[in-house]
Amino acid sequence: VRIGGVNWCPVDWSERAAGVATLRVDAWVMPSHAQAARVADGSLDLAICWVQQDDLQALSLHSRLVGVDRLYALSPGGDDSPVDAKDTVALVDTDTASWSSWNRYAERFAAATGARVMRTDDGGVTGPTFFEHARRLGRPVLNNPKGQNDTEPRDLVRRPVVRPTPLWTWSLVWRRDEDRANVLAVVDALVRDVGDLGIGAPGSWLPDRDPYR
Repeated sequence: VRIGGVNWCPVDWSERAAGVATLRVDAWVMPSHAQAARVADGSLDLAICWVQQDDLQALSLHSRLVGVDRLYALSPGGDDSPVDAKDTVALVDTDTASWSSWNRYAERFAAATGARVMRTDDGGVTGPTFFEHARRLGRPVLNNPKGQNDTEPRDLVRRPVVRPTPLWTWSLVWRRDEDRANVLAVVDALVRDVGDLGIGAPGSWLPDRDPYR
């Protein structure tokens, strides 16, 4: 069973599926919209990616929640206290081939909370260039889930985002017309006992077209 990913994946996914099928993890780590499209066209059987209801409809996919990232803000200085969502900056990049999913999320977050949008053309929504933007702006910048576990430089600190707390959901997706027993068995194995992962907690935020809202 061929499975692809973006960034996040369960550390034990091969073990969880071992009793029902052999997982072949695709070597191409690609953006969410690309991996969802590869499932739809048959290049992959499954993918773990970020999708919205519109994507599921357009690509004829099913999804189940398998992971959640609680996004934070990165800020210069030593103040690591919580920051209101409206006081953050969300970066949006012109490279839609790479950052289409993130751009959609960031723009919806800003529209819903009053956060400021800053447009970039340097891929600086993650990595060293992201750190430079945070320094230059001098205010809390919403992190991208691609860099969720990156180690920040010493002159930048993580600050929890509140009122509301932005959540990024990771979905396992497969084709609606999938009828192979081994693929469906892997789906069952990977989503078993996942639960809601805190997405219903008071004060949390999901985009209005998120499948789990």
